[in-house]
Amino acid sequence: MADTHFGYETVDEREKAQRVAGVFSSVAQKYDVMNDLMSAGLHRIWKKFAIEIAAPRPGERVLDVAGGTADLSSAFAKRVGAFDKTGGQVWLTDINNAMLSVGRDRLLDEGVIAPTAQCDAEKLPFPDNHFDIVTVAFGLRNMTHKDKALAEMHRVLRPGGRLLVLEFSKVWKPLEKAYDVYSFKLLPWLGQKIAGDADSYRYLAESIRMHPDQATLKAMMEQAGLERVDVFNLTAGVVALHRGYKF
Repeated sequence: MADTHFGYETVDEREKAQRVAGVFSSVAQKYDVMNDLMSAGLHRIWKKFAIEIAAPRPGERVLDVAGGTADLSSAFAKRVGAFDKTGGQVWLTDINNAMLSVGRDRLLDEGVIAPTAQCDAEKLPFPDNHFDIVTVAFGLRNMTHKDKALAEMHRVLRPGGRLLVLEFSKVWKPLEKAYDVYSFKLLPWLGQKIAGDADSYRYLAESIRMHPDQATLKAMMEQAGLERVDVFNLTAGVVALHRGYKF
């Protein structure tokens, strides 16, 4: 088995999968609260922007990969409409059962009818050319083989479909020092105080630094078969949205 990165550590690929699962099982119940605190609510704006750029239409099929607590799935479901009326459908998927359970319960509480599936993004259990939109928000950086995951997302897109990748990225250089202090001092402190888990949020900060920057991720998407890949920098590059099409 090959080695890979878990934050700044070099670990066996199987160990990474187990440790990432542990991180998200630990933080699932406090995930949304921590997102609001960590980003001062900006994550809601970033996700809303991603949905607008995706431009979902009634009747379209959407796959939310690593959809976790279902905030994107919920918003997409309202845009594509109910299956029995428009044919629109949103699939909520995640590899982590704890996260998926939170997301499923949220959808049910909101009265949103959306199928859910626990699955690995590197081996999606869906047919070729099936979805109009595939989205992954703040999940790609935790995947061991990002190239395989991107290739799978491309496979399940129909011709003319679009892939949206919303992820932390390379911040504007003048902000790097302040961002490091926030990431490695304040973030673990918040994780301990709110979620009782400083280590998981220390890993999340490290995983951001190990994730490909804007240009590298764009090249990876193109290598996976996506075309017309656009990059939208948000909040001085703290986050970037990549959009690519399948033709």
